Amino acid sequence: MTSRRPRPSRGNPVRTRVLAVALAGALAPLALAVPAAHAAPAAAPYDFNGDGRADLAIGAPDATVGGRSKAGAVSVVYGSPTGLRTATRTLITQNTAGVPGTAEAGDAFGSAVASADLDKDGYADLLIGAPGEDVDGDTNGGTVVVVWGGRSGLSGSRTIVDYGKQETDRYGQALAVGDVDGDGDLDVVVGSTGTAALSFVSGPVTRTGSFQGGSGAGFPAPYSPSYGVTSVSAGRVSPAWSTSLVVHGRQPRTGAAVTHLVTDPSIGNFTDWWQELPAGTVSAIGDIDEDGYADIAVGNPAEPSADPAGAKGGRVTVVYGGPGGEDTSRAPLVLTQDTPGVPGAAETGDAFGGGVFLGDVDGDGFQDLAVGAPGEDSGAGSVTLLRGTAHGLTTKGAVSYTQNTAGVPGAAEKGDRFGARVLLADHSGDHRAELTVAGPGENAADGAVWSLRGASTGPTTAGALSFGPSATGVSTAGTPRFGSVLGT
Repeated sequence: MTSRRPRPSRGNPVRTRVLAVALAGALAPLALAVPAAHAAPAAAPYDFNGDGRADLAIGAPDATVGGRSKAGAVSVVYGSPTGLRTATRTLITQNTAGVPGTAEAGDAFGSAVASADLDKDGYADLLIGAPGEDVDGDTNGGTVVVVWGGRSGLSGSRTIVDYGKQETDRYGQALAVGDVDGDGDLDVVVGSTGTAALSFVSGPVTRTGSFQGGSGAGFPAPYSPSYGVTSVSAGRVSPAWSTSLVVHGRQPRTGAAVTHLVTDPSIGNFTDWWQELPAGTVSAIGDIDEDGYADIAVGNPAEPSADPAGAKGGRVTVVYGGPGGEDTSRAPLVLTQDTPGVPGAAETGDAFGGGVFLGDVDGDGFQDLAVGAPGEDSGAGSVTLLRGTAHGLTTKGAVSYTQNTAGVPGAAEKGDRFGARVLLADHSGDHRAELTVAGPGENAADGAVWSLRGASTGPTTAGALSFGPSATGVSTAGTPRFGSVLGT
């Protein structure tokens, strides 16, 4: 890889403390049966059974497992020619055979998920974070496991090494995958609290054998180590770097959001060269205008009283990508529900931008943007879809969906939080992304997920699917908040 140095950050540069690991890790792997050789190329993320369709991982970190409150669970619903089918599913907990550990109260298994074909066998693998896991006497030390994909779906697992145990807590509260060091192997990116809030586990990650080393980065001011890295997105913003990261955290005392673009994480001292982005709590990376540079949508659902970077009702800022990361020749696009063309009106508490995702719903080659507003109408929630074009994102033809939209199952009720998580992925293999929406407050916080099929005109409510935790084997004891996490 040809390494280029990104442009300096705004303001004074800061230093990263790197925890270099010279020796391979020594975690003992589980004894797993390795499937027969699979000649297919590396699978796309979340294609766990190698059929060419994206599958859906649904996190319920508050789920009760074996009578243990908030132990956490992840349901995987597989794609099919007709979209998601709850009849073909896998439930994963720490009580699942082959998964390390035991389901315990407060483990929060499923707080974060990520996917990639880590062992390059033609089946995507699933990474799951359990930041509440107690490790070797360290309360909330946290852990991450990888569950392996295969012809029949997901099975077998091993723990991802934590090289910085003394420097981290809540290991696994954020997850991503990318070729961070540009060597052609996929690396695991783990967010945590503590003085080394971002950890890298070098690839390849395989079913057996030693890990390949890694490093950790401490994020100095304005990041608070108490919050750590709360969310991280990975993508190829510019062809100059194999993987770039969008990192989210919070400031000490105020809790205000902080967001940066790390254009080339292979530069060990990368915070000397990070780029400040509009502050937010979530992000999505994708090439909206098909110019060869990925763009970044940053969601900030906060009110200005809680976060100076927030807006009444919440906001989303789209930063266009270029050769050096952010394309400074193009003004960022700021979206609220008061933006002309965006349905609705900005009202206090709407939380517009609480969920964001980029995907191609109509198959035209341009990435479209789904935005959740889970606070809309006293927490009933809504989702807005905006279309991508050769000129960038447009508000022309923007559409909003609620549970009161004709064809969407259910009814909008206070506290449903429809739109808390949104996702655009092709579960049917027709090259059009379905719109998946989570409402973790549905049915007194049982939670539910909706899926609307993609079409040339955008998501259609005809044949819309909705299901709750019971449909995928998750207990409704307590408040599982099914759909608190979506991954694809």
